[in-house]
This record gives sequence, C-alpha cells and structure tokens, in this order.
Amino acid sequence: MFRKRLTVALGTLACAALLQGGVSLWALQAAGDKVYRGRVASDVLAGFLELYGTKQRLRAWLSQSLLGAPVAPQLREQLQSEMAATLDRLDAMAVLAAELDGDRGALQAEHRQRQEDLRVLHQSLDELRIAMASVQPQPPNDSSVALWSEITRVFDVSQGRDLRSLLDRNIAREKAAVARDRAAADSSLALVRTLALGAATSLALAAALLALYFARALRQPLEELSTGVEALQRGELQHRIPAHRHDEFSRFAQRVNAMAGEIAHHREREVEARHRLEDLVQARTAELQDALQTLRQLEARRRQLFADISHELRTPTTVIRGEADIALRGQDKPAGYYQGAMQRIVGAAQQLGGVIDDLLTMARTDIDTLALHREPLSVAAPLQEAVEQAQTLGLEHRVQVEYTASAEDWRLLGDAQRLRQLFTLLLHNAVRYSHFAGVVQVQASCVADASGAALWQLHVIDRGIGISADDLPRVFERNFRGENARLHRTDGSGLGLGLPIAAMLTRAHGGHIEIDSQPGQGTKVSLRLPLLVEPVYEHTDR
Repeated sequence: MFRKRLTVALGTLACAALLQGGVSLWALQAAGDKVYRGRVASDVLAGFLELYGTKQRLRAWLSQSLLGAPVAPQLREQLQSEMAATLDRLDAMAVLAAELDGDRGALQAEHRQRQEDLRVLHQSLDELRIAMASVQPQPPNDSSVALWSEITRVFDVSQGRDLRSLLDRNIAREKAAVARDRAAADSSLALVRTLALGAATSLALAAALLALYFARALRQPLEELSTGVEALQRGELQHRIPAHRHDEFSRFAQRVNAMAGEIAHHREREVEARHRLEDLVQARTAELQDALQTLRQLEARRRQLFADISHELRTPTTVIRGEADIALRGQDKPAGYYQGAMQRIVGAAQQLGGVIDDLLTMARTDIDTLALHREPLSVAAPLQEAVEQAQTLGLEHRVQVEYTASAEDWRLLGDAQRLRQLFTLLLHNAVRYSHFAGVVQVQASCVADASGAALWQLHVIDRGIGISADDLPRVFERNFRGENARLHRTDGSGLGLGLPIAAMLTRAHGGHIEIDSQPGQGTKVSLRLPLLVEPVYEHTDR
C-alpha cells in the first residue's frame, strides 16, 4: 500500500516533469517560429527599403543624365539589375512568409496584397527598363523637361497606380508586420518564461506537499518500529509492534513480532533446558556424592576388613603354632596328650579354613554371578548335611541343634552344593551367636504366598544375643558386624560375610530371606524358596 502510494507520487512528479518539458519545448518552438517570422518580415522590409533606395538612385542617375551631367551608362544597368534581384528576393520571402503564417485567415489578404504589389513592381521595372533604354544624355532644353516629366511619370506611376504610395504602403505594412512578429516573439518568450516559472513552482510545491505527506505518513510507523526494536534490544520479548495498518510497515512489524515470539519461545525452551540440565547436574552431583560416600564407607570397611582378616588369621595360626610347639617341646609325652593337641590343632585348622573360605567368597566381584547348576532335587538332603555340620559345631560351643526330619519330599529347582552352603551359613551363624548351652531350632514346612504359589519355608531360631534395632537393617551388608557380635565373638572367625552371602544365594534361587530379632532374646531367620510341586499344607500372608 505505502509502496504503491510512493510509486504513484513519484510517477506523478515524473509525468509533471515530462509535461513541463513538453510545454517548454512547444513554447520554445513557437517562440522560435515567431522570431524567425519576424526576421523574415524584417528582411521583406529591408528589401522594400532597398528597392526604394535603388529606385531613388536610378531616379538621380536619370536626373543627372537629363541635365547633361556626366553619367555612366553601366550604372543604369547595375541599378536595374539590383532592383530585379531585390524583387526576386521579395518574391521568395513573400512565399516563405505565407508558408510561415499558414492558413490564418486574417493574414491571407495581406499576403495576396503583397504578391499583387510585387507583380506591379515587376511590371513597373519592365516598363522602366524600356523607358530608360531610350534615354541619352542631352543638353538641357524644353524637350528634356518633357522627357523628365515622362520618365518621372514612369518612375511614379504604373498601370494607373502611384508607385510611391505603393512602396510607402508596403514599407509601412512590413514595418507593422515586423512589429507584430516581434510582439508575438516577445509574447512567446514571456509565455515560455511564465510556463517555466509556473511549472517549476508547481513541481516545487508538489514536491514539498509530497515530502510533507510522506514525512507525516512515515513518522508514526518509523517511531513504532524504532520503539519496538529498542524494546527487543533491551530483551523485552513480549513487546509487540502495532500492525493494524495495511501497508509494508505493518507486514514488516508482523514479521518482527513473529521473530520476537519465536525468540521468546526459544528462550523459554532454553530456560527449560537449562533448568533440566541444572536438575540433572544436581541429581548427578547427588549421585556422585552418594557414590563418594559409598566409596568412603567401602574404604572404611576395607580397612576394618583387613584388620579383621589380620586378627582372624592370627588367632588360629597362633593356636596351631602354639600347640605344635608345646607338643614338640621337652621329652616325649603320652599318646593321649598328643591326641588332644592334634584335636586342638584340627579345630584351629577348621577355623582357619572357614576364614579362608570366607575370603575366597569375598574375592569374587559379585556373588550374584556365581555359577549355579540348578536341577530338580529334594531339599531334605542338603538340609540334613547342613544340620549335621551345625551339630558338630554346636558340640564345641555346647549348643544343641534340634531338627526333626519331615516325611514330605519337598522338591525344588536348585544347586545342591549352594543350598548346603546357604543352610550351613544360617545354622553356623545361629550357633556362634547363641549363649553357652543354648538351643537352635530348625523347622521346615510348606506354605503358599498370597497368589497361591507353593513355597518351601525354613525357620532357624536361636535364643542368643539377638540384634539391635539399629544394626538389623545392615545385617545383609558385606563386612558388617554389630557391636554385640564383636563383643560376643572376640576370638571368632566371622568377617561379616555370612548373612550377605546367604542373601545372595537366596536371590540366586529365586527365594526370599528375612530376620526378626530382639536384643538379648534371640533371632529368627525365615527362608522361603519356590517349590516345583505345589501341595498346600498351610497358608501365610507373606
């Protein structure tokens, strides 16, 4: 819209300039024609004046000839030739004047009169040539006077018309024509000046009006665009430039507004992405801090483990070396003495073997990745073997292990060696942390979970030292031993690996293990493993 108005305004100025040029060209052409016509009229006037002067000179020559003054006959011929040439020029200029005036009716009579007069003058010249041919220079007498009168009459009258008045009339007419053409030329030049001044004034006024119009029309949209750009430069992306008009500025404002909206959208997404990144960094930082804390805890446990390993390995090796030294020291001793020493050495060696087994197990990168050879089997045999080992261990601590084998053949999918290791860990842990002359009860049964799936359940119950509420959540952590356990087993072989290994073996068999304990009252360990067959003997909510 605004581009169209600007194009129309500039086109109008161009047309006005072209019109001014055309008018000026026409006025200059008209003025040139008038000036040329005035020059032709001036030449005609000059021709008549020259004709008049030549005729007067010829008259003077005749006067001198008739009065007997010495004259040159060649001068007469020369003057007559000049008059003829002047008349020929006047004929040509009369035709040119008629052509320049065109078909203007007011001047047609003038041109016809001029041509008629020129015809008379031609005729007069011819008559004058004939009359002048007979003139011979003579002394003055009466006949000369008569001849002068006759010749004068020929000079002044032709075809009954007074040549002097004819020449005077033509001279006056040509003077009037010259004055008229000069006035027309002056008028044309004045018109040219007026037109040029008017056109220049009109163009200047039109240009000023257009400049004023476009200045007023451009001021508001340019101010709005400038204000909008400054707002966007300050970061005020919600600012919008008014776009209510139907012109190029409104379309540009719409594009700027769209750009501002897109930038604001990108900034919002950038802020969201930055917040998400900050949250992610915080989360990762928290995870790293947790990992660092875990590493610190692991390092502390590692140091404690090395201390425990040193203590656990030092105790049985010291016992073995001490018993051997005593047995070998001095004289020979009775066989019973040696047998007792060997039994004590065997016990210490068993204790050392248990420690070594725990260390080998701990050396594995992940107990969950232990290779299991799972196959359908009866759980009674591994359990019976584990109970017998626990009963042997219980003899050393005066702890009784009570177990009544069931007649049911419970079968499950598992690794017999790993199951025996699992049961042994639970039973040995119960025996070691029971009081002197205590009792450990082993109970096996078949239960069903909430979904009705059959589970084999094992309870290991002791009346030992128990576990405190603070230590109970950590009993399945590697290398963890509660304060009560350390105080109870100051010479024990536990490295805090029994229950963590038991939990991993349970998960490897798809089972579940949990511990319920009260300090000073004992501990109950419950183990559940999935059965292959599903006879339901009793139900539990767990």
